[in-house]
Amino acid sequence: MFRTATVLFAALGLIGAAPADFRQLDPENTLVIDTTKGRIVVELRPEFAPQAVARIKLLAREKVYDGLQFHRVIDGFVAQTGNPNNRDGGVSAHPDLPPEFSFRIPTETATVVVGRSDGREGFVGATPFAAVSANEQRLSPDQRLRGWGAYCPGVMGMGRQADPGTANSEIFFMREASRRLDHDYTVVGRAVEGLEVLRAVNVGEPPAVPDLMLRVRVAADIPVAERPDLRAQDPRGPAFQARIAALKRSKGAGFTICDPEISPPRR
Repeated sequence: MFRTATVLFAALGLIGAAPADFRQLDPENTLVIDTTKGRIVVELRPEFAPQAVARIKLLAREKVYDGLQFHRVIDGFVAQTGNPNNRDGGVSAHPDLPPEFSFRIPTETATVVVGRSDGREGFVGATPFAAVSANEQRLSPDQRLRGWGAYCPGVMGMGRQADPGTANSEIFFMREASRRLDHDYTVVGRAVEGLEVLRAVNVGEPPAVPDLMLRVRVAADIPVAERPDLRAQDPRGPAFQARIAALKRSKGAGFTICDPEISPPRR
């Protein structure tokens, strides 16, 4: 029997939402992480960082991530993992990656929910971004949207050392928002299920009893009979748009792209 992982944005209250409000996740760009605290499902965004996404899928398929510890977990900040030696500075057998801190994509790829004179914010799939203003985009010869990932709760990034070109295998997940990381660390996607798992992993640098990534798989590699039927809310759908409008009314000028968190399915 397929398990339906219907992804809902926090506090939307969308029991019985219309099918038009949801979209299917791409199994080739969905990461299923089974941990000692539960399952995390990540929607990867190659539009943001094609080389980093390819590396993460390669390492998952090589089973490099299986059994690794969450070796650095800071309350209110990040849960860090992915180093083969379970410590900061460990690397895989593959070469380091160049930084992919910003991206250029066709405007139609993105859903802009905040437009200001000096910039915009929105989503590509479930992953939040910030971008240059519409005015600045019009000055670009290719007319593409120039943006960068926003480090909101559940966002997944590539760890590195002091040199920006040292990302390799380490990954981290935001337990809470930290926008100071924007522009400085490569965003690869967002957890569309399992934010409560990320917030439950044991804290410490390292934790006294570290939690583990027991198994990390690309969803496309999971046998069809076991593969989750993954759906996520469409940011262009009427229910999502209505909720964004409500958040803007309640928060006013204080609204940011990090306000609509991802929550697990209501079963």
